[in-house]
Amino acid sequence: MSYVFDIAGARQAKAIGKFNQSVQERNAKVKEQEADRIEEQLEFDIARFEQSFEQLQAKTTTAILKSGADLSGSGLRVLRYNAEQSEIQKQVMAYNSKVKQSQELEKANFARMQGDLAKMEARQAEIAGYAKAGESLMRMYG
Repeated sequence: MSYVFDIAGARQAKAIGKFNQSVQERNAKVKEQEADRIEEQLEFDIARFEQSFEQLQAKTTTAILKSGADLSGSGLRVLRYNAEQSEIQKQVMAYNSKVKQSQELEKANFARMQGDLAKMEARQAEIAGYAKAGESLMRMYG
């Protein structure tokens, strides 16, 4: 009669494998959503940075003009330098965001692989359970 328990164990192994795979699939989706949130955060951060930069440039322009200088020569070089640094900063922000997004997507891929592995392990346990049940039946009737 142990074959009954072996069959039940095999079915249980299959159910556990499917459950574990679904948990890992959910984890993967969460990581993909996190990558999307990182992209949205970048857009927000760049917009906020651009506002701050525009204020900086306006204050710099005002300071240059207030000093009696015109917007040529060194005054213009200061504004151009600020603009160049602004672009570099935005590129750094975008790069860092892409790195974080890639990390989250890699975590999603890894979660899916773990889910596939859980399903394969469960399938092996299921096959072993049925094999053991078959062995028991053969001994009973053999």
